[in-house]
Amino acid sequence: MEKKNVLSGIQPSGVITLGNYVGAVRNWSLLQQEDRFCYYCVANLHAITVRQDPTELKRRTRAMAAMLLACGVDPKRSALFIQSDVPEHSQLSWVLNCYTYMGELSRMTQFKDKSAKNEDNINAGLFTYPVLMAADILLYRSSFVPVGHDQKQHVEIARDIAIRFNNAFGETFVVPEPLIPNLGGRVMSLAEPTKKMSKSDPNPNAFIAFTDDQKTIMKKFKRAVTDSEGCIAYNPQTQPGVANLLSIFCIFTGKTMDEALAYFEGQGYGHLKTAVAEAVIETLTPLRLEYERYLADEVYMETILREGAKQARTLAQKTLSLVYDKVGIGI
Repeated sequence: MEKKNVLSGIQPSGVITLGNYVGAVRNWSLLQQEDRFCYYCVANLHAITVRQDPTELKRRTRAMAAMLLACGVDPKRSALFIQSDVPEHSQLSWVLNCYTYMGELSRMTQFKDKSAKNEDNINAGLFTYPVLMAADILLYRSSFVPVGHDQKQHVEIARDIAIRFNNAFGETFVVPEPLIPNLGGRVMSLAEPTKKMSKSDPNPNAFIAFTDDQKTIMKKFKRAVTDSEGCIAYNPQTQPGVANLLSIFCIFTGKTMDEALAYFEGQGYGHLKTAVAEAVIETLTPLRLEYERYLADEVYMETILREGAKQARTLAQKTLSLVYDKVGIGI
């Protein structure tokens, strides 16, 4: 059976949160199946659309790779690499820029959102960001791209670019499909449960970080916003804080919502918060310890990332060479 390729990347914009883990990263290990080969990259080229401290960016890039390994990315079944170590990403991106329309890019939601947040740095890279993402995907003949609902638009524009190029030059790219995992609910902010948990939240009590220790996790959950209703019920509209805690409990225990509600029947919010914290701690603590072990082993990390980039470049070079030949700039 021919393997289907999967591509996914994550920016080294800081420590992953509980929301990142549930919504994306924990699923990466599950995608490593016999009929698939996964290409996983730390997307440091995407990160520089926002001004970065160079030393800190390098540190976070290596730390993110260690987190992915700790979360189950297996170098024997996947290629784990740093995006900038595979120059074909940037090279293909330029060609695809020439087959992408300004109107398409101007409609991208992320450009609008990031422009609003970075009014003093609305740069061309921010505008053409989706083209580099399309290059990431199309380089590896990716059949599937695991994304959340908010990233689906990027896969759609990659599909449009691939189809346009194929129509002009014949079959060149695999047209990718978005792969939206259905493996758990959305994790909301512990401080403002009507909005998504985010590592950029100025309130550190609003999110659980991958590197938080047991004491910190317990403290943050005990400070989680609930309400004055006083009863544990799942109603995201009227009791968003309680609903968020219940969802997290179900995700980390494997219980259904009905089972969770039965478990907490007659209990108070304090018991709910403690139980959720304990469930999260049980999962995250061994992962955090693994992360620290990987990060401390510089030789191993260097070897894994070098081999991952070498493996990625084997296919990336073939794809780029084919594209160059099609457009008339190949040797």
